[in-house]
Amino acid sequence: METLDIYRLLLAVLFSGLIGLEREKHGRAAGFRTHILVGTASCLLMLTSLYLHKIYGSSADPSRIAAQVVSGIGFLGAGTIIRFRASIKGLTTAASLWAVAGIGLATGAGLYWHSAATTLIILATLYLLSSIENKVLKKSLLKTLQIELSDNMAALEQARTLLKEYGAEIKEFEIKSIDKDKRSYIIEWSLKSLDKHALELTDDLNRISGVNRVRWL
Repeated sequence: METLDIYRLLLAVLFSGLIGLEREKHGRAAGFRTHILVGTASCLLMLTSLYLHKIYGSSADPSRIAAQVVSGIGFLGAGTIIRFRASIKGLTTAASLWAVAGIGLATGAGLYWHSAATTLIILATLYLLSSIENKVLKKSLLKTLQIELSDNMAALEQARTLLKEYGAEIKEFEIKSIDKDKRSYIIEWSLKSLDKHALELTDDLNRISGVNRVRWL
């Protein structure tokens, strides 16, 4: 193995690890180690393709293995996509795995600056644009409804039925906390904006037996 190949593998570890670290901080299924494995393995496969081409010449197409990596990474990305009730999670992580595979291939081919620039762009997208998305885009499209309920499943079902009657499209549903002493729990619903009917919905929810508090965040 040439020293240059080792540098390329180490760069692949660095680039993919930086992206994986961001996913790890957000508690995603595919985190630090998974991204490093994908990026480094992709780099190795690219090096293998170039090595075979060097030995066998034009009879060994150096792009063949790379093409299989790009298409084959889909099965791993699909494993990170989870459907939870009305929401789908994991698409960004699946995309980052696919991107890391590309970075690994480019690093293996010796495109260092291309790989470094792509890594910076991806990190900027994950870190910076996510805050913009949450503060600007999602805030304008979604509203969060917080309901404190007694330990009563009937109240929860009535609340869900009422939301459907108002035509609310539930994007996310999360139990935030549970108070065992009061035998109550807090649920947050991410809904498409219901500005026209927010007050009426709040009043109707407060009338449900077992609902202790309703507020919009």
